Amino acid sequence: MKRRRFLQSAAAALPLALVERAVFAAAAVDAPAQVHLVPDEQDRLGEQHSLGFSTIAFKVLPRETAGGLFMIEHTNLQKGGPALHLHYAQEEWFYVVEGTLLFQVGDQRVELKPGDSVLGPRGVPHAFTRTGEKPGRMVIGFTPAGQMEDFFREAGKPGAAPMDAALFARFGMKMVGPPLVAG
Repeated sequence: MKRRRFLQSAAAALPLALVERAVFAAAAVDAPAQVHLVPDEQDRLGEQHSLGFSTIAFKVLPRETAGGLFMIEHTNLQKGGPALHLHYAQEEWFYVVEGTLLFQVGDQRVELKPGDSVLGPRGVPHAFTRTGEKPGRMVIGFTPAGQMEDFFREAGKPGAAPMDAALFARFGMKMVGPPLVAG
């Protein structure tokens, strides 16, 4: 008797499994990948963003990756930078393209030059500032994207105080210290 029930249950579940497979296969075929070329130093939507110490271009938007990734590019990076902060839900990856930058991740400080990268893991305080004489350029990735696009939009509004602890908290971050100062 137990064998008969097992076979009946398996037979009843088979059509459901086939329907699920067909739906997922159709979704993959019906949703062709779109190429979104974003020219050098340009924003994905042609917008302007800044926190006062650089120009920020959005390169990959969270809605393009189901919230998995948000990529930005800092150009004309001057001395200054974000306050020492941590993210509760995101890893933040930094890749230096031009210039020399000082990073603090946890208790460690390292100077990065073009081609170097460093990861700011979730829950670990981090900050950066330019140290060289030339303006810097850097690519930053956040994963998962979380509310980071919304944070940069809000912090970049005219008259906004981008280094405000309440603003950081509203977007899933915590300020834990002042911005870095290059020695």
